[in-house]
Amino acid sequence: MVEDLRLDSLEGVGPVTTRKLSDAGVHNVMDLVVRGPVEIADITGMEKDTAEKIVNKARQHLVDGGLIANHFTSATEIYKHRQNIGRITTGTNCLDTLFDGGIETQALTEVYGEFGCGKTQFAHTMSVMVQKSKEEGGLEGSVLYIDTENTFRPERIVSIAKAHDMDPEKVLDNIIVARAYNSSHQILILEEAGPVIEENNVKLIVADSAVGLFRAEYLGRGTLSVRQQKLNHFVHLLSRIAETYNCAAIATNQVMASPDVFFGDPTRPIGGNVVAHTSTYRIYFKKSGKKRIARMVDSPHHPEEEVIFALGEAGVIDPEEADKKTTKKAATKKATTKKAKEPKVEATVETPEVEATVETPEVEATVEVESDDFDPVEG
Repeated sequence: MVEDLRLDSLEGVGPVTTRKLSDAGVHNVMDLVVRGPVEIADITGMEKDTAEKIVNKARQHLVDGGLIANHFTSATEIYKHRQNIGRITTGTNCLDTLFDGGIETQALTEVYGEFGCGKTQFAHTMSVMVQKSKEEGGLEGSVLYIDTENTFRPERIVSIAKAHDMDPEKVLDNIIVARAYNSSHQILILEEAGPVIEENNVKLIVADSAVGLFRAEYLGRGTLSVRQQKLNHFVHLLSRIAETYNCAAIATNQVMASPDVFFGDPTRPIGGNVVAHTSTYRIYFKKSGKKRIARMVDSPHHPEEEVIFALGEAGVIDPEEADKKTTKKAATKKATTKKAKEPKVEATVETPEVEATVETPEVEATVEVESDDFDPVEG
């Protein structure tokens, strides 16, 4: 398969063109299809017509190899193909219900919400779940994690892996982290991801967050057009990679408060229509006390519904599990408090034996009556 995807396997692509494409970061036939003729012409300097011919040959090469669908396909064939599409379980019944079985491959799933709503925790959880066997709901693949906000924590991966009875060392070895320091670097990482995806059997690409660096670098309305163009390039590239390489893609997104909303939720995702139209599935996470609410905002076939989930040691969990753990902790705390309030005290009271001797003094009273002082009464 690797031999069939080489650039020189295409008819009309010689050593000079191969070297020119490789120097521009295009390493195989799939990269040609992902980047497209316009971008190929820009990065190599070749004529646009020449770039279109090369890309069209690359697409036909993948069609003949059965890696991508033909131009004209019946709906029945598409339906059969979608029955075998890969899905990654979330590890929860509630979110699996929302996603109709899990996160799909060949699709871009966008998750947006305010800080602390669980976006990064969801990304960490999916990075572990994708490594499970297919019988357990995974894809037995590795992860490419593009970290733009320095929020990736291997300690969290270890705790989630242990909660799911997985080997933490193996799980960490199967996660490739790419730290992006600016928006251009973020795009470059994705442009050079082709060989990494092939060599490491990557089945999940995470961009956390996809819009943060663009939002920080391009400030004000004067730079809005340039920002949207570059952001459009990134999200489209991410979507095409997921479709071409048959892997799932998750992009977390930040939000803003819309000042013109007087009633209802003023929260709006960043990126505008560029991100909204590119995302295959769009999910909104929001806080609700200690629980979280996930709402399906946009989908080609899912109904718009909401589910409640929670966060725990295993990452995202069902609310019932969180309630059980809370109840168990409360009962343990109550028992501990009661035990502390009622200590066992062993008191020995000794009653001394007191011998009391009461001596009654003998009183001798002698009454002397003098006869001279007594006058008898005569009758």
